[in-house]
Amino acid sequence: MTGFEDLSDLGQGFVDAPYPVYERMRAQGPVHRVRTAASGEFSLVVGHEEARAALADARLSNDIRHSAGWQDDGGNSIGLNMVQTDPPQHTRLRKLVAKDFTPRRIEALRPKVQLIADELVDAMLPLGRADLVEAFALPLPLAVICELLGVPATDRKTFHDWYLDSTDFTRPQAAGAAAQAMTGYLADLAAAKRSEPGDDLLSALVAGAGEEEQLSPEELLGMAFLLLVAGYETAANLLSSGTLALLRHRDQLAALRGDWSLLESAVEEMLRYDGPVETTAFRYAKEPVEIGGTVIGAGESVAVALAAASRDPRRFAEPDRFDIRRDARGHMAFGYGIHHCLGAPLARMQGAVAFRTLLERCPGLALDTEPGDLVWRPSLMLRGLHQLPVSFG
Repeated sequence: MTGFEDLSDLGQGFVDAPYPVYERMRAQGPVHRVRTAASGEFSLVVGHEEARAALADARLSNDIRHSAGWQDDGGNSIGLNMVQTDPPQHTRLRKLVAKDFTPRRIEALRPKVQLIADELVDAMLPLGRADLVEAFALPLPLAVICELLGVPATDRKTFHDWYLDSTDFTRPQAAGAAAQAMTGYLADLAAAKRSEPGDDLLSALVAGAGEEEQLSPEELLGMAFLLLVAGYETAANLLSSGTLALLRHRDQLAALRGDWSLLESAVEEMLRYDGPVETTAFRYAKEPVEIGGTVIGAGESVAVALAAASRDPRRFAEPDRFDIRRDARGHMAFGYGIHHCLGAPLARMQGAVAFRTLLERCPGLALDTEPGDLVWRPSLMLRGLHQLPVSFG
């Protein structure tokens, strides 16, 4: 393991451009001891091979009770979800929702996603310019997942604002307050679904399908939170960062517009090049674990830098080059192992629909600011732009 590094000290420069820092780390070793203001000290895995090994190692638990610093405070601020559990509990929770994210179910949503994408473009185009995050990248997946779960349209913006605050690792107090607000909202929404169920996924989870499948109150809260966030935030980040990559690489943009058979590989390259998830949730060593020649002590926290692993030159040649013809399979954008993102097929489908709609209907699409003026949200876990100003020519 290399020396200790305080990521918080690197400031907004690291948030906006983490890849040079990860490159420097990889050159020194695959595992580093780091610190942030919100999370304290932990080990960060930055190599591709080591990331896959860590995410597949059952000795690294997602259950915080294996953390050396864990104290039972009577509950979790945002419930208990699949990301925070190990088998067999993880297996049971994932099974409850996996049937709603099969390829067939996802494909059935394509017409609805297309309708939403067209409506958003209809609203943007007459304006001549727009913030693509606010006008397109965020509302598209947010509308889809909230409709699936049964979240009222009037509440969606408020929930999103809470979520952004809860993931800001530079403001721990504000993050805690936002998490508490989300907890209260989701608990109230679940109670409303219990008294007046609808034809939506959250109502089905509240009702359960028998004693074995019935979720505990904490599990229900955590599942609702995870599905809402994972169901739209990763897709929104993909749409904004993917569009930015295309606008900054006009040759790749022209190649995609000239050959739509490249769309699938283009989406995969966007995920690899600047993916929506920067690091995983914490794992906790149940016993001493060796990763890349470094021993992680029992009870110590570990996170995997998926963004760093996807740009490891040992796995991808010229990793800092954006190339939509690249075979990007093996990227780490959606994780690996039993916790591989359940919503990955939904994010990919929305990306394919959204990018083609945007590029076909907006032939004059261009970046409406200097790239250096773009600001990324200060979350070490999720990577997304505050804004993406564009013009339509």
